[in-house]
Amino acid sequence: MTEESSTKAGGLASLALIAALLAGISYYIAGRYMEPSVLLTVWKGAGVGLLAVWAAMQARSLDGALLALVMALGATGDVVLEAIGTVEGGMAFMAGHVIAITLYFRNRRLQTSFSQKLLAILLVPVVIWLSWSFPADRSSAAGIALYAAPLALMAALAWTSRFSRFTVGLGAMFFVISDLFIFARMGPLASSILPDLLIWPFYFTGQAMIAMGVVQTLAADPKD
Repeated sequence: MTEESSTKAGGLASLALIAALLAGISYYIAGRYMEPSVLLTVWKGAGVGLLAVWAAMQARSLDGALLALVMALGATGDVVLEAIGTVEGGMAFMAGHVIAITLYFRNRRLQTSFSQKLLAILLVPVVIWLSWSFPADRSSAAGIALYAAPLALMAALAWTSRFSRFTVGLGAMFFVISDLFIFARMGPLASSILPDLLIWPFYFTGQAMIAMGVVQTLAADPKD
């Protein structure tokens, strides 16, 4: 690749990232004023979908490809939740969590402090228990807890991975918080405005932080 073509590719990648951030931020505003529609569904998927495109443009290794797939499955989940249903969308997100678990396990931090290990260990049962306990309809509790298991493990492994805790680790925690708000909306926060205000900001910010944090680390220290 020539220097000119490399510069052009870098410029296109930067545009993809900017477009992703603009799409994700603007969807939050549009979703509060627009009626459900095909346009709004596509708009919802565009933010993380463009993060997937950006990650794919940056990928130079298997880890980079895994990140792009994680983002692509997240965007699929965003769209399928609106277009088909919660169960089908949740399955897309679960698949993304499994791929993310693979990515973070491949990039385990060699040394972690006791407090970091303790947080990761406690995170999994706590998130599963909260997810199980929130729904008022107890018939759905087991299924939600099942979904929460890979979600929590994903965040725990992100926290103990070699990727930055200030971006990837915290971004994974934001993803967990977003989902916990969804589950709480089925029970204790059913009459609260907080879930509607906070679910998307936590989710999209978390996804963006994960994507940018992983790409930054891989660019500085590629493994493959």
